[in-house]
Amino acid sequence: MSLTSALIFLLAASCCAILFAVLKTVWIYKQPIEKEATVRISGYIREGAMAFLSKEYKVLLPFVVLVAIFLTIFNVGFLKFQALSFVLGAFASALAGFVGMRVATATNGRTADAATRGLNPALKVAFSGGSVMGMSVVGLSLLGIGVVMLITVFTVGATADILQNEVMPILTGFSLGASSMALFARVGGGIYTKAADVGADLVGKIEAGLPEDDPRNPATIADNVGDNVGDVAGMGADLFESFVGSFIGCMILGLTASGASELLRIKLVILPILLSGIGIISSMIGILCVRAKEGKSPQRALNIGTFISALLVVAVAFPVIYFFIGKDSYTFGDSSISSGLKIYFAMIIGLASGMAIGFITEYYTGTNKRPVNSIVKACETGSATNLITGMGVGMLSTLAPILIISAAVLGSYYLAGLYGVGIAALGMLSTLGIELAVDAYGPIADNAGGLAVMAEYPSEVREITDSLDAVGNTTAAIGKGFAIGSAALTSIILFSSFKNLAGLAVVDLTSVPVLVGTMIGAMIPYLFSSIAMGAIGRAAFKMIAEVRRQLQELPGILAGTQEPDYKSCVGISTTAALKEMIIPGLIAILTPVLVGFLGGADMLMGLLVGVTGSGVVLAIFMSNSGGAWDNAKKMIETGISGGKGSEAHKASVVGDTVGDPFKDTAGPALNILIKLMAVVALVIAPML
Repeated sequence: MSLTSALIFLLAASCCAILFAVLKTVWIYKQPIEKEATVRISGYIREGAMAFLSKEYKVLLPFVVLVAIFLTIFNVGFLKFQALSFVLGAFASALAGFVGMRVATATNGRTADAATRGLNPALKVAFSGGSVMGMSVVGLSLLGIGVVMLITVFTVGATADILQNEVMPILTGFSLGASSMALFARVGGGIYTKAADVGADLVGKIEAGLPEDDPRNPATIADNVGDNVGDVAGMGADLFESFVGSFIGCMILGLTASGASELLRIKLVILPILLSGIGIISSMIGILCVRAKEGKSPQRALNIGTFISALLVVAVAFPVIYFFIGKDSYTFGDSSISSGLKIYFAMIIGLASGMAIGFITEYYTGTNKRPVNSIVKACETGSATNLITGMGVGMLSTLAPILIISAAVLGSYYLAGLYGVGIAALGMLSTLGIELAVDAYGPIADNAGGLAVMAEYPSEVREITDSLDAVGNTTAAIGKGFAIGSAALTSIILFSSFKNLAGLAVVDLTSVPVLVGTMIGAMIPYLFSSIAMGAIGRAAFKMIAEVRRQLQELPGILAGTQEPDYKSCVGISTTAALKEMIIPGLIAILTPVLVGFLGGADMLMGLLVGVTGSGVVLAIFMSNSGGAWDNAKKMIETGISGGKGSEAHKASVVGDTVGDPFKDTAGPALNILIKLMAVVALVIAPML
């Protein structure tokens, strides 16, 4: 198969994914909403979410223009088209987030209404909304890459050297655009949702004694809006750029494989294209297989769809890799590939490690599991013991994922060199369509549960939405673990690609510039997290003051005779998020540029190693401790340890409030930080 034929296959597969998302969207909009209150309240959520997204994109537009101008000025010849590729990457990422969130905010009310007809109808609607996000991300990302590659190949040619020196640098611009949008979407969305969440919890729940999603809580609409901008648009952008980064990084590693023949280098570029197309088709089939039975957990239905997709990839990838790469033994660098079989097993390692990290994350954050049970017990003696135990659980939870990631890197490297690590990362993301669908389902189910309360549905409807929401909490935690694992592998292949493009044959770890770069890199995730957490604190302070003001000055709110001013709380979150997301974004983009040009390529390589090692561990700690605190609170709210209103419940709310910025803002944003810094290094590598 030629490269051109492979690209046409990629474009066809990506168009199928987009068509699938369109058909699901049409079906969702045909679903009725019978209750007027649901239409009205879901309209508030949709209006707030889309208003935030449009304002965010307007704020980022000057940034996109400035970076495009920079890339145009500092590149020469054909590489000036890197600027256009950057703009296309930013646009594709923004479009995927826009479509996914638009559909998600249209799905929440329909899910609540479908729950009046049973569990399976409600799951079908909620999961269909998530599948639009999943298929939009994989479809638009691969469509953008395919278009850029096809145009550049037709313009300059398709020899291995041309692909390495001209086509791949253009593609890194696409990855930079996707990564930049992802960071701002994650940080901005995270600040938004947590400012609202903290205000709703500390004032509405603890001080006023209002239950979850009570319509009398002025911050409840902002809280529900935040679920969408943080966990739908934010997570979608996160995995969009992970997918793009691993895809492009894998191709670069194939082209820079020392000692490989021209034919093999071309094949190593085509292989990720074929595997990504297989992943799209497998994800669509898996999505269609998700069916729930009344009385059964929705988690089982989601697991079946995910496993079917993974098994299809495993089955179809074997003949494709084995026969396409060939039966001969190829040697490049310090590793050998035997008849394509080792590349196949490297891919399996990546896929298996992603699932393993998901299971480990579920263990440390799931209800009725030993770690969360220990936090529930600690809540009985107050907030301090709750916080101490939760942090201990988060720290311990870093052990298994790091060992799994390390084993995946070592195993895939010894099988097929650095290219094997790239294939492992691509394998982990091969079923991204359904993985992201499962993850995006979570906030839709959460919103549906909130609407069931606010629109006063019967208790049996709330039981169904609560069961969907409980599964959504687990899928969200697993999704965060999956994102961290993919971020680690993607970052490794990206800075390995930088090493090759920058012409660094050997990096001496005892070299002073490398050591200095490593220490600075290890510090950056803590600086980044500090700024993000501080931003949430400042925004939450304003939110708390506004909720208190409304409840004190407008007594009709608590009496149920007056509707709160939801828009003022939405406005506080929106303004704070747009203002506070700028500095963390600039840190991620400017740090590798300054280190690279002032300290040289060696110091920049040390920076990337330091930020990856430190960032991955800190991200796991933050995400898992936050998830464990969240589910400990939910367990107590079911009646354990005194139930709602008890001292243990108050302690659990404090822990959950501390954990929210951990798991929904700083932790997930670190995934993008480490990848974005590696992508920036890739882009400036030719300039260095």
